[in-house]
Amino acid sequence: MGTFIITGIQQIGVGVSDVVKAFDFYRKQLGFDIRVFDEAAEANLMLPYTGGKPHQRRAILAINLNGGGGLEIWQYTSRTPQPPAFTPQLGDLGIFVAKIKTFDIQQTHQRLLQSGLRISNVLKHSAGFQHFFFQDIFGNHFEVVEQSDFFQKKNFPNGGICGAIIGVSNLEQSIDFYKTILGFDEIVYQSNSGAFDDLSFFGENKTYKRCLLTRSKLETAGFSALFGKPYIELIEWTNGTPRKIFENRYWGDLGFIHLCFDVRNMQALKKHCEKNNAPFTVDSGEKFAMGDAAGHFAYIEDPDGTLIEFVETKKVPILKKLNWYWKFSPTKIHQPVPKWMIKAFQLNRVK
Repeated sequence: MGTFIITGIQQIGVGVSDVVKAFDFYRKQLGFDIRVFDEAAEANLMLPYTGGKPHQRRAILAINLNGGGGLEIWQYTSRTPQPPAFTPQLGDLGIFVAKIKTFDIQQTHQRLLQSGLRISNVLKHSAGFQHFFFQDIFGNHFEVVEQSDFFQKKNFPNGGICGAIIGVSNLEQSIDFYKTILGFDEIVYQSNSGAFDDLSFFGENKTYKRCLLTRSKLETAGFSALFGKPYIELIEWTNGTPRKIFENRYWGDLGFIHLCFDVRNMQALKKHCEKNNAPFTVDSGEKFAMGDAAGHFAYIEDPDGTLIEFVETKKVPILKKLNWYWKFSPTKIHQPVPKWMIKAFQLNRVK
């Protein structure tokens, strides 16, 4: 089957109670104003994570064309999306924070301060860069990090998703998983114990093991030029007892539901995951439509059950009203999407 390519973080899924309100917030405050698709349909392939029953939902995939992954904003319409039965904390198991990149951290901080959100000061990460945290209108946590790799710099001082903070029960085991399965082979920063001043936004007197990972390999295939460099930060809570954020809940309920990677050659990736004891738990097969986009998606679980999604895009709408699509070659997996084609997504900008 040859090799596979992970081109970057395509999106992070976020379950909300009002998809329209959420899209409006992320569009106005964070520049996720390119609507790739907006679809209402039945989610009938995620049965292992939805109580064995299909459910109706509406999903919007929104991107910020400055660069980075998107937000898949997801709302149940056949049931009431459920919050956790407890208040999740940093170090609980699962995706707790979505990382957003910025090229002007002070301007981004000032914009969000004016919105009245709960927000931290601009802080220095233990790895040396500047960052800050905030909560959105649904209570989800975001980290804004200063970075330099951007597709363009227009309209907003920030880009899209560049990673996540994930709570784990065993730091070394999880480092090995993300290195082996997903190629996050470069340790940017690691500390095996401590209280961190830049994490005080999430409570005092808490101690963690902490590791920031990235991929040393710079990909060029597909939408890599848009996605940029991905980061995963693993947090093990050392003076508390972590709980699963999605304990007794469904995928699609409130909060960050998955971290999604864009891939080329899903079949080769499937063999790689099976070989390394991380088999697909959901597999859509080769022909799956999501609105006007089409492709192949699959899921695996990390050692603590956090859901990692893979999507191999086959077709994506550039301008639907002109029937203009980008179709990927099944054989030319290293082919990059031309930059002028990526810029054409601006035609779908919602102002």
